[in-house]
Amino acid sequence: MANESFALSYAPPRDVSRSVIAEIAFIALLLMMFVGLAPFAPPVSPTSVMAPAPGDTLRQLLFLAIFFPILFAAALHRGWNALRVVPPALVAMLIWCFLSAFWSAVPDVTFRRAVLAAIVVISVMLSVDLIGPARAFLLWRIMLAIILVVNWLSIPLVHTAVHLPGEADPSLAGDWRGLYGQKNTAGAVCAMTAILFLFSRNGRHNWVGWVPAAAATGFLVMTHSKTSLGLFPIVLVAGALYRFSWRDSLSRTIFLLGTILILGLAAVIALLNWEAISGLLSDPTALTGRAEIWQTTLAYMRDHPLLGAGFGTIAHTGALSPLHGYARESWVEAIADSHNGYLQILIATGGIGLLLALWSMVADPLLRFWPLDPAHVEFKALLFALFVFVLAHNFLETDFLESDNAAWFAFLVMLASLRARDNSLTLRP
Repeated sequence: MANESFALSYAPPRDVSRSVIAEIAFIALLLMMFVGLAPFAPPVSPTSVMAPAPGDTLRQLLFLAIFFPILFAAALHRGWNALRVVPPALVAMLIWCFLSAFWSAVPDVTFRRAVLAAIVVISVMLSVDLIGPARAFLLWRIMLAIILVVNWLSIPLVHTAVHLPGEADPSLAGDWRGLYGQKNTAGAVCAMTAILFLFSRNGRHNWVGWVPAAAATGFLVMTHSKTSLGLFPIVLVAGALYRFSWRDSLSRTIFLLGTILILGLAAVIALLNWEAISGLLSDPTALTGRAEIWQTTLAYMRDHPLLGAGFGTIAHTGALSPLHGYARESWVEAIADSHNGYLQILIATGGIGLLLALWSMVADPLLRFWPLDPAHVEFKALLFALFVFVLAHNFLETDFLESDNAAWFAFLVMLASLRARDNSLTLRP
């Protein structure tokens, strides 16, 4: 790949004080998203209703402590225009999450978690706007490099850095997880680390890109995270194809037609093997129990197709869980997420919420990726790779609107960076 330094270059801001505030806040966000409040803590059983909830008091206070300095710096920089950096489609989705408190069985939980989701979205979007995408990606890559070193060192030094035989799921024994609570989280972070280094400043002789990417890939393999391992080569191909196809109209058209052909073939193959697929999904033990969870969520949605149960009501709500009475297995009622970001949004916010999510998280970014922009195609290829990774990751895991989720943070940084050029044209004072 090219030897450009598009993701590392940094122009000094016009107001140093605003930049310092935003950078400190952005680093704090990185720590919250990629280190968390309890690194190396033993994993909590996925069926434990006493696991830390995404809206707990300490987490809310910490995110508020990050949010207000960012908002202050953004107000100084852009005044009333500051919040315009948040895409209108995403604003509509957040408003719908708040509205869902009116029909939620636990409205206080829904409201708190919607507040936290909005705080995280606004904090990330404003901080990237203030310090600029180049600086944001530089800080992000430095943080990921440090975490990668810590993860490798933790394997021989910290016994809980590897899943142990006595844990709730004995099949995970021996899988690496580093400082994270579960191997799938570690796998997703490693995949994103490799993506960021492979698509930034990584010419043939540039070890700054290749060495961390190779180390991250090695750790990813040892996590045995099937989702991230399976997506990683697909994402690399998607980013590379975008980079080489978005240089002219003909290449872009060929890419689009090729994508349509591949999707069409996949659909035909799925139809021809529908009985086998249906059998797999009807097996409650398939996909490490995901099939049972998905059947339960779809059963609930048949009775509540439009509005859903209310944002944030699936996890840690005990007997008030919307899945209560629909699950064939009791453990499903205590799950922390549905292991599918799209189904999670569907059950929490209904069909209307899912349409808003697809608009804000799929259609709107795709429209921004479509125009030809040869001067920035290398950087946009990195953003496109992250975009594809998070969209695909949500078919088997839950990231969307999860307040302290690393993949959701990556998606927001991608979205803020994708919008940065438009904002610079319309909001510059």
